[in-house]
Amino acid sequence: MLEKALIGSKRYWLWIGALLVVIGIAFIQYLHQFSYGLGITGLSRDVSWGLYIGQFTFLVGVAASAVMLVIPYYLHDFKKFGKIVILGEFLAVSAVTMCVLFIFVDMGQPMRIMNVVLHPTPNSIMFWDFIVLTGYLVLNIVIGWTTLGADRKGVHPPQWVKPLIYLSVPWAVSIHTVTAFLYAGIPGRHFWLTAIMAARFLASAFAGGPALLIILSLLVRKLTKFDPGAEPIQALGKIVTYAMFANVFFLGLEFFTAFYSNIPGHMAPIEYLYTGFEGHGKLVSIMWTSSILAVLSLTLLVFPALRRNENILAVACVSMFVSLWIDKGFGLIVGGFVPNMFEGITEYWPTVPETIITIGVWAIGFLVLTVLYKVAVAVREEGGYHD
Repeated sequence: MLEKALIGSKRYWLWIGALLVVIGIAFIQYLHQFSYGLGITGLSRDVSWGLYIGQFTFLVGVAASAVMLVIPYYLHDFKKFGKIVILGEFLAVSAVTMCVLFIFVDMGQPMRIMNVVLHPTPNSIMFWDFIVLTGYLVLNIVIGWTTLGADRKGVHPPQWVKPLIYLSVPWAVSIHTVTAFLYAGIPGRHFWLTAIMAARFLASAFAGGPALLIILSLLVRKLTKFDPGAEPIQALGKIVTYAMFANVFFLGLEFFTAFYSNIPGHMAPIEYLYTGFEGHGKLVSIMWTSSILAVLSLTLLVFPALRRNENILAVACVSMFVSLWIDKGFGLIVGGFVPNMFEGITEYWPTVPETIITIGVWAIGFLVLTVLYKVAVAVREEGGYHD
């Protein structure tokens, strides 16, 4: 079926060409980083994780969100998700691909990534994160490709794929839970040392991932002859609304715990992010931007009459996605390092080369997504879908 990705309009090839140009520019910057080291980034001794790991964390949630389609469609026979579930599975493939690449570019010696396989350490959370991410990538490729192939032939998927589908449900939850444990298991970082970190991660995942999927579904409808359906998009809109409320609620719990208990170690990172701390406040403006966008998106989504308007729904989903990207893909990571364990403050901001490499990885993800969506849409446009 991959041959379908080699046939497309002029607009399609211009998009592919633009992505390849961005990837090429980013690769040149990465070669510079590979030669010089992580010194070209804004990272330091005190802030050892930054934009790269922030993107990894955020995209794990985007990948995990595919389960919000798999559960209703495969477990509860919600047939309305039939047209859109393949888009969610292929989005998960693209997101996990980017997750792996962000880990790769964050390593000073990327060749050593194979040490995770050659010298496994089961007591390391990073080892288990590698296992669950790799497994989830394989599951979504196999499930998505097999079911799409069956649709192309106009037959039901083979029986052997069903156990894999059922396995993908707890596996999706596990990838973000294990990622949350990477942070919650570090006792010296008060901002991350919370029992509800995994719950926060899952709530933000089930809001941000489906929000992106709604945007992509609306684009697919606009740019192709394939219509994922209005009802599935509206159903996803409800899921996004409830998940975002849960995410905001969990964030409120963190604020209450930190300030009502009056524990300096828990209050300082939040103060740094939202009001500035001891004269340092590089992230205050973007964190308030995230908060404003979160309120805007919830205001637009909570009223069914507004949510049913797809233009308003698109605005709400874009606002929510950007809000969560700032909060989880940047603020959460940096906030854990400021102030440091000795109450010193070293601020972080990504450099230009670091930003270009990050954009390049996103471009690779969109290239993978474009190819997979091109194949899926081509099969569906041929009429190869049945309930």
